[in-house]
Amino acid sequence: MPEGNKLSTLVLRDDCGPLRRVELTASSAPAGTQRLAAPAAAASSRHALDWFVFFLADVQTGFGPFVAVYLTAKAWTQVDIGLVLTVGGLVALAGQMPGGALIDAVRSPRWAAALAVVAIGISALALAVWPVFAVVMASRLLHAAASCLLGPAIAAISLRLVGHAALGERIGRNARFASIGAGLSAVAMGVSGHLVSNQSVFLVTAALALPTLVALGCIRLREGDPFRREDAPAARANDVAAPSSADLLRNRPLVVFALCVLMFHLANAAMLPLMGGVMATRASEWATISIAACMIVPQLVVAISSPWVGRRSVAWGRRPLLIAAFAALALRGLLFAVVTNPHLVIAVQLLDGVSAAVLGVMFPLVVADVTRGSGRFNLALGLVGSAMGIGASVSTTLAGYMVDHCGRGVTFVALAGIAAAGLALVSLLMPETRPDEP
Repeated sequence: MPEGNKLSTLVLRDDCGPLRRVELTASSAPAGTQRLAAPAAAASSRHALDWFVFFLADVQTGFGPFVAVYLTAKAWTQVDIGLVLTVGGLVALAGQMPGGALIDAVRSPRWAAALAVVAIGISALALAVWPVFAVVMASRLLHAAASCLLGPAIAAISLRLVGHAALGERIGRNARFASIGAGLSAVAMGVSGHLVSNQSVFLVTAALALPTLVALGCIRLREGDPFRREDAPAARANDVAAPSSADLLRNRPLVVFALCVLMFHLANAAMLPLMGGVMATRASEWATISIAACMIVPQLVVAISSPWVGRRSVAWGRRPLLIAAFAALALRGLLFAVVTNPHLVIAVQLLDGVSAAVLGVMFPLVVADVTRGSGRFNLALGLVGSAMGIGASVSTTLAGYMVDHCGRGVTFVALAGIAAAGLALVSLLMPETRPDEP
């Protein structure tokens, strides 16, 4: 490797270790490396990414349960509400892989993210102003399609900003700011909807798209710099075609990880809704408050622990943390089978925070590990995201059928058994993906 390239590699790590003060000058650096920004600019971009993730979580929160509440207040039938939500969910599931492939193909993930944020802002405004069936359906489709771009775009921006060596901690930091943003915005939108109107939730959502775009505009990625494009295909330099989509299915660690993610969400997605139904029948006066607490407690755990999980993934590796996440999920299912006291249920939800923190960090990190140098990082994210969506979709239907035919206790034990099967899959077949060299 030419000496100039070695020096450029040192500079890429200026935000991760003692080499942060190394600088290149026009006289000492080869052509093409002079575009590298100073450490202060890199730090500024990292902080801008924090705020982008924070505000984006605010924007996305408006499209949660508030949609059903708003449409119900507008005298929509439950059939129409369910149809709109189901179609949006199907589009979000089908768009995972195309969204990832598009982010792989575009030169600037920032511009793709910006267009997606604008689209979500427009869909929120349309919901608020014209709550008729055709407009609401189009709004949900636009939101679902745009959301398929944002996850891969954030992962791509993070990778290009900090490099693979620091990706674990960066993803943990993303999860922290997303969790804080979602929690604060849920409270703010709930208060706004209560004091003003349900419509105000979507007006606030549309308005929040503006600071989201400002934060995104403050991120500088040094577009087109080959020393920053760690996700660029190594084969491109040799004029060899990057691996195709079909090649991803021959990537054994990726396929095993996708199966692990599917089983995790197959076990996890139905647990809290099922427990919510239990509390609604046994302690109806406290059900709403208890469910709200059950949602907030895991968010707090994620916000506190995600950066730590990112750092431990470098020191310990990925498999031990994945094993801990599945073990926590299996234990949570077993405890839900016997616990009905609202206070104890909230305490058990701490385990949900543990699992969510680990999976939130491991999801893009393991994918980055097993696709490094392939140029198909975001497409692979879409593949694993599709597995996640399938698992979550089947989970609620399966759990509902089992509750009707087998009872609550058996259902929770069965969900714990699925989590235990996922634990076995991770332990026996999932290889350690942490690279030996950053």
